[in-house]
Amino acid sequence: MKVIMELSATLICALLAGGLLLAFTAAGESAAAEKPMLVYFGTYTQGKSKGIYVSRFDPATGRFSAVELAAETKNPSFLFLHPNQQFLYAVGEISDFQGKGTGAVSAYSIDAKSGKLTLLNQQPSGGAGPCHLCVDKTGRCVLVANYGSGSIAALPIQTDGQLGQPGTIIQHTGSSVDRQRQEGPHAHFIIPDPNNRFALACDLGLDQVLVYHLDPAMASLSPNTPPFCSIKPGSGPRHLAFHPSGRLAYLINEMGSSLTVLSYDEKAGVLAELQTVSTLPKKFAGNNSCAEVQVHPSGKFVYGSNRGHDSIVVFAADSASGKLKYVEHQSTRGKTPRHFAIVPGGQWLVAENQDSNNVVVFRIDPESGRLTPAGLPLEVGAPVCAQFVTAK
Repeated sequence: MKVIMELSATLICALLAGGLLLAFTAAGESAAAEKPMLVYFGTYTQGKSKGIYVSRFDPATGRFSAVELAAETKNPSFLFLHPNQQFLYAVGEISDFQGKGTGAVSAYSIDAKSGKLTLLNQQPSGGAGPCHLCVDKTGRCVLVANYGSGSIAALPIQTDGQLGQPGTIIQHTGSSVDRQRQEGPHAHFIIPDPNNRFALACDLGLDQVLVYHLDPAMASLSPNTPPFCSIKPGSGPRHLAFHPSGRLAYLINEMGSSLTVLSYDEKAGVLAELQTVSTLPKKFAGNNSCAEVQVHPSGKFVYGSNRGHDSIVVFAADSASGKLKYVEHQSTRGKTPRHFAIVPGGQWLVAENQDSNNVVVFRIDPESGRLTPAGLPLEVGAPVCAQFVTAK
């Protein structure tokens, strides 16, 4: 009896300690989510913009400070943060870098106190009109999608954050049913899978999501078997986001104004369609194209942007199948939401309205996923991307 009582007491103490540990962990995560953040905005530099802008974001209130120019550069339309948060990478969405028919990729070091960026170096992007890039999960290479030429590339990252010459350049080939938009390949997006073993590339011109074996240490990409997943002709796959489970991916189709739910075999790198739903209200009859897709950190909600309807569509994701159920449409309070971002912590969504030169903050309801506008819009010239960094 004494032994049982001692064991019970030990068990109770362990449970209490575990509960306290969980409580402290949750409190720590909550505190981290409340720390001020720097947010960098990628832009198009026609008109009001001169490059990459920075603002401070207060997660406690959802408010931004006025923007400042962090780095002057041409068409830094997409940005991506290194895992160590010390370096920022930007495409130069151009087709004439250093006198050659290619775009650029720039590496910057981040001053986490002032927000200023210092250019480390630039390299060719491996094709014309780069529109998207990312950093693999180990921080060893940058992956870039070149829309104009329909190619993808991998560039090595050195220990000081600088970029090397492309280690791999792969030219996509083919076309699809729309002779104006899909006359040839248009690589629009590339990202590593959750295990960093494969890279997935969306090609709008081919109606395919292509899958590549990824070796970040060598900046190497090679086709998987099978090499791609076909999407409904004329859909124009644009961006993709993984569910936290790693077993599902959500694909937004620019031309089809739709979201496709895909199962993902993480061992084989194989995608299969489960469901496709419209991003638009049934009665909407105007012109529209989709842009961004994001999954809430909880995995409970999926968001997509409509350019034309100028809204964020909200879906609830079934906890078992991952299939989507419509929740609402929320106006972005501006024109042409090319991109939006869910702020780390999952409390806020920030939409960048390219053609109205403003950024709007929405509070995310943790139970329903619904969006509520919060605070005044932030003025930014032609904003098209946002990246958040913990401030010092």
